[in-house]
Amino acid sequence: MSGYFITFEGGEGSGKSTILKSAEQKLADSGFDVLTTREPGGIEIAEKIREIILNPEHTAMDARTEALLYAAARRQHLTEKVLPALSEGKIVLCDRFVDSSLAYQGFARKLGIEEVFAVNKFAIQDLMPDKTLLFDIEPIKGLNRIAANKDRERNRLDMENIQFHEDVYEAYQLLVAKFPNRIKVINADQSFEDVESEAVNYIDTILKNR
Repeated sequence: MSGYFITFEGGEGSGKSTILKSAEQKLADSGFDVLTTREPGGIEIAEKIREIILNPEHTAMDARTEALLYAAARRQHLTEKVLPALSEGKIVLCDRFVDSSLAYQGFARKLGIEEVFAVNKFAIQDLMPDKTLLFDIEPIKGLNRIAANKDRERNRLDMENIQFHEDVYEAYQLLVAKFPNRIKVINADQSFEDVESEAVNYIDTILKNR
């Protein structure tokens, strides 16, 4: 497989989605063949699953159901979009991947990181990202950003209490320790320009040195 798979992770309001769009353009301008996508979603079937998972009305959803739906969306997205792009040699930038499930369902929902990882290994057939950028910002600051952004999609996760988001933040720190060679921490608590520069420069360096 000649492509390169880079995922963007972080809590709510970390700015990763905005930076991903900017990184796509800058990398394309540098001559890289880039595909951007997101999870859950990216293709029709996974987008329909996304609507189910994130619908604010679905407050009765069981945590295991949620984890399984994410894994199902991930599998379809992987086989239909990510793997073909990688086989064509593209640089794939994905907004969230398996680490989100480990943090949100595994740790914050208290299903167990290893238990949720086992479910996802079945879904991804052990395909992990080449590199992951973790956009690090304190949960309360990220949530304040969301509150100030009237154009942002509101979803069921935004309804969780602050402790849930604190747990997600803690989980990501655990994942950095678990996968130190894969996960690069980006300081998201700075200006957009500085976050963008840090992220894009890192990606540009790893792509040129791979």
